[in-house]
Amino acid sequence: MSKRSGVFDVQVDVSKLIRGRKQDKSFRKDSLTLEDAMKVIMKQMQVSGFRERTMKDYQLHWNHFEKTTEITYLNEIAADTIYLWLESMSVSNQTKLTRLKCLKAILTKCFDNGWIEQKFWKTISIKVDKNVKKGARSDDIEVLLSLLDLNTFIGLRDAVAIITLYKTGIRINTLGQLEERHIDFTNRTLNLDGSILKNHKLLQLPIDEVMANLFKVLIGQNKKVRKRYDQKNSFLFVSQKGTSLNTKSTNNAISKRLHKYSQRFGLENINPHSIRRGYAKNLLLKGADIALISKALGHSNLAVTTQYLDLDIEQVSNSLRNFL
Repeated sequence: MSKRSGVFDVQVDVSKLIRGRKQDKSFRKDSLTLEDAMKVIMKQMQVSGFRERTMKDYQLHWNHFEKTTEITYLNEIAADTIYLWLESMSVSNQTKLTRLKCLKAILTKCFDNGWIEQKFWKTISIKVDKNVKKGARSDDIEVLLSLLDLNTFIGLRDAVAIITLYKTGIRINTLGQLEERHIDFTNRTLNLDGSILKNHKLLQLPIDEVMANLFKVLIGQNKKVRKRYDQKNSFLFVSQKGTSLNTKSTNNAISKRLHKYSQRFGLENINPHSIRRGYAKNLLLKGADIALISKALGHSNLAVTTQYLDLDIEQVSNSLRNFL
């Protein structure tokens, strides 16, 4: 008896549709435009918590690459087109290197998304003679702290900020986002979640008794200031009107104050980045290895960390002698 056909019998060759769908997917991959690729990458970066400033830089350099090379589709990009793009710039090699790093990061995301099969851009590089920036010296930090009036709110706040930067090495952006909840007074640690760190990873940093006590005093003063101006927040460092210092910029109130102190008191290398470098150098002098320092600074690789460590020839020689 033959089988009766019915409404549940499929009369279409599904295998052909599946094969056709795969071909369409392959076609879309090969015809993916630079503009469409960037739209997807921007959404991925936003979900991953990238800073708005970083995303704008990605978009800016990607647009410049597209306009300069006149390339429309992703599969048209090759090593030659990247070199042509770099040669078209009338800027310093350092600026070219910065833009190249940004382009490489975008292309790596394209690779991770399966849009590009090989990382042909990995061998492209630009030689730059780097001048190592000096870190803040402990003597200058002590002089600065001695000159601040700790009997005023601003003097106290700035002093605690300077000590925090020098003893923890955190970035100025992270400093502006510190909240009372990040301080563990029992275990004397700063417990930093990924939302306030550049690398978006958790980090726990120790604080000493002096810092813990200073934090308590500052928190007490913050409460008075916030109450007076009817502000409701729990930031550790606030303005004189109790508002947040977190401006999503490295040039916040603390950074500006450090610049003024540097000019007023004639102190060199007194800025957030040099203080961070001073923290790294201080760890090295106390015997910490580069891997540990890199972890404390939240760096993605050791190469970045070594740039922070301003070592002269004699220091290198003396350090190597201990391994003979």
